[in-house]
Amino acid sequence: MDNHSQKSPIRVFYDAACPGCIKDRAWYEKRVGQGEQVQWLDINSSEQELKALGIDPHRAMLELHVQDENGKIWRELPAYQILLSRLPGYRWLAWLISLPLIKPMLSWLYRIWVRQRLKREGRL
Repeated sequence: MDNHSQKSPIRVFYDAACPGCIKDRAWYEKRVGQGEQVQWLDINSSEQELKALGIDPHRAMLELHVQDENGKIWRELPAYQILLSRLPGYRWLAWLISLPLIKPMLSWLYRIWVRQRLKREGRL
């Protein structure tokens, strides 16, 4: 995950049935640098592709997944680190969420938030 400042395409597997996820995508797209290539794939209609990449569709519902330019799949906070590290002015945040005390706490909060959202939507 060292050299993500180059302009190589990445793929983001996200929940397009989630209003918050759609807003996050729009927020990201508004801030992404010139020439940055991101392919957004809705996990709700990409089950076969997820499986072909070794991603459990149920787990994809619970955690953000990103495929980097080398084909490696990252999930949860490391996936967010990939996205943030490509945003001008937000690389410091990618570094911050990777810190040993912050990362486990954010992971825990993220898992709780996602499960509550899916339960509220009747999709868990």
